Parts: sequence; structure tokens; C-alpha cells
Amino acid sequence: MKPMVHRLEAKYKNKIIFTYLDVDDPNTDSLKAALSFRLRPHYVLLNAKGDVLDQWVGTLPEGDFVAAFEKALK
Repeated sequence: MKPMVHRLEAKYKNKIIFTYLDVDDPNTDSLKAALSFRLRPHYVLLNAKGDVLDQWVGTLPEGDFVAAFEKALK
């Protein structure tokens, strides 16, 4: 998944901000709780206000991310 995520980050540069959360860092516990973190990998798409637009847990095809990103950017 990592290469695909980095490829998407390059494709959507200047449109979507990609942020990576170290789930092993106890300092991120409150954010993990706020985002309902369950398993790795866990991806969360937020809008500019911080509202959750979509979430994915586990591996999935690149097209699922692209569809959600394009919808969010409209």
C-alpha cells in the first residue's frame, strides 16, 4: 500500500494534504480515538474543516481512493 499512497500523494500534490500518523506513538492516542482508529492500515479522508468524508480499513484498490478524492475535490 505504501507505494500506492505515495503515488497518490504525488498525483494530488497541491490539492490534498497527506498526513501520516505514527500509531505506535502514545502521543497520538487522542487523535486515534477521535478518528476511531481500529486496524492497520487505516486511512481517513477529511475535509478542510476536519470532518470525516470517508474511511478505509485494510488494503483496497487505488481506484477507491481516486474516486473518493475526486468527489471530495468537486
